[in-house]
Amino acid sequence: MKIGILQTGHAPEEVQDELGDVNTFFMRLLDGQEFTFETFCVVDGDFPDGPEDCDGWLITGSKHGAYEDHPWIPPLESLIRDVYAAGRPLVGICFGHQIIAQALGGTVEKFEGGWAVGRQTYDWRGAEIALNAWHQDQVTQKPEGADVLASNSFCQNAALVYDNRIFTVQAHPEFGDPMIKGLIDARAGSVPPDLIETAKANLGRENSNAQLASQIGRFFKERTL
Repeated sequence: MKIGILQTGHAPEEVQDELGDVNTFFMRLLDGQEFTFETFCVVDGDFPDGPEDCDGWLITGSKHGAYEDHPWIPPLESLIRDVYAAGRPLVGICFGHQIIAQALGGTVEKFEGGWAVGRQTYDWRGAEIALNAWHQDQVTQKPEGADVLASNSFCQNAALVYDNRIFTVQAHPEFGDPMIKGLIDARAGSVPPDLIETAKANLGRENSNAQLASQIGRFFKERTL
């Protein structure tokens, strides 16, 4: 099964030598599940011809806001709607989660409650999971037809599913400790110091990345979670 990675940002230069760019994070996350990958760097204007170019699609995270004025955002929203209409499975992570919601009628805003940084816990259909996060923007109003899979007191719409076509997550199952360390070094200046210290203290604790990798793979192959 061929997965098209719609890359909407680049990893900080400080981590690229060690960890690679954003697309490679997802190749590692989904390794061993018999997928092949093709990357379209939409943030740099590289788009597929249409939904039929790949069997499934994944939209990555980004430092950009879904509501910002960038020339690549309107065509990405159009592609999202085309993929949804075509019935190809689509997964969105962080910015991907947000831009999909926005493209389908939801609202994305810079959250007045501030940042989520590092390891976070979520209620996932009654069970607790832990994932790394790094965001201030949130889906503050989900689109019609989207169901909430996960939430916590900070992020109400932490994971959404749209029928059996789209699955999105606000946190980053592709982020391990090395990436959080890299973001602390590269982008901590805009984040309150107490949140940075908490993120540092949580490094090394167990997370649910493997569980999410399995769920993403199952969604692509079987359209179930």
